[in-house]
Amino acid sequence: MRLITALLACATICAAAPNGEPKVEMGEINGAKYRIDIPANWNGGLVMYCHGYSPIAVSYKGGALPPVLAVFTDQGYALAQSGYAAGGWAIQEAVADTEALRRHFATKYGQPKETFITGHSMGGFLTMMFMERFPTSYDAGLALCGPLAPTTYFMERGAFDTRVVFDYYFPGALPRPDKIPADYQNSPEAAKQLQAVIDGAPEKAAALLRYSGAHSTKDLAGTLTFITFMLLDLQRRAGGNPFDNRDVIYESPDDYNALNDGVKRYAADARASEYIRAWYTPTGRLTHPMLAIHTSYDPLVPVRIPNRYPELTEQSGSQGMFVQQYVKHDGHCAILPSEVAAGFTELRAWKDNGVRPHSGLHPETADAAGSR
Repeated sequence: MRLITALLACATICAAAPNGEPKVEMGEINGAKYRIDIPANWNGGLVMYCHGYSPIAVSYKGGALPPVLAVFTDQGYALAQSGYAAGGWAIQEAVADTEALRRHFATKYGQPKETFITGHSMGGFLTMMFMERFPTSYDAGLALCGPLAPTTYFMERGAFDTRVVFDYYFPGALPRPDKIPADYQNSPEAAKQLQAVIDGAPEKAAALLRYSGAHSTKDLAGTLTFITFMLLDLQRRAGGNPFDNRDVIYESPDDYNALNDGVKRYAADARASEYIRAWYTPTGRLTHPMLAIHTSYDPLVPVRIPNRYPELTEQSGSQGMFVQQYVKHDGHCAILPSEVAAGFTELRAWKDNGVRPHSGLHPETADAAGSR
């Protein structure tokens, strides 16, 4: 009976495979665009990819996959990616739309022999969420440059606090963080204008760089304009200001007493705060392997944010299912395709053979350093 079942499963996959020819399928499910790529040498496995933050819903075109995604089809896996039915911090939509696409793939092409979940930035956050909430659907996860922490931590104690401290040094340069105008836009021009304002006050700029950890005023300005737009997005989604800093004591290598005396305090709307907690507060409970890769300097998602996740896995007793590595690059999601490929290879070995990747410096980076 087991042999018959196995043969039927194989027949389903083999019949759905592209018969030696690569296949690209694009369509729409419940308002979310999607793209599926199946390589000619499909091994019967599937990788679900979650894209990062986008102000609008993502759509897809034909043509070759970008190198950072082709690493999965190059290893013989089908790749499926949803554009989500909405833009912004679309965690709620992303979960429903990614799961709908996974089910569509299984119905059309047969149940995959194994399913991985991966994604960059917000997609890395989603990878963590899927691994926690859908343990029977995903065999392993590869979180890339994701903010692996409670949304309240990296949005409130990260983005919101950065804005209020910026406002202390540069009052009026940006809209107040709890009531951002609906027409505010994050653009390269807005970032350049803000950088000029910051550069115009060198002492304040230096203090703000020390507080934020940003390496340059260009990085700082780009992060601040993005944060401001994201706060607007969250206020729309949550129906009010979700963030509160009335009980926060701010640290600074400069005059911290003056900062705490002068920084503005804001009260959160209770219903808006609940929305942020729901989407999403991680548990750290993992039942399958998850590998996270981050850059050693990320101005948008500083390393202190993903460093929260090892604490959560230890509290839940799941530390044996999580490994975090870093690559020596500056920038948000500046992880090379070869590094993603090496990480995926390590994750597969961990999932198949129990070969746990080492923590710390990513092996591709270490090998490159050793060859010089």
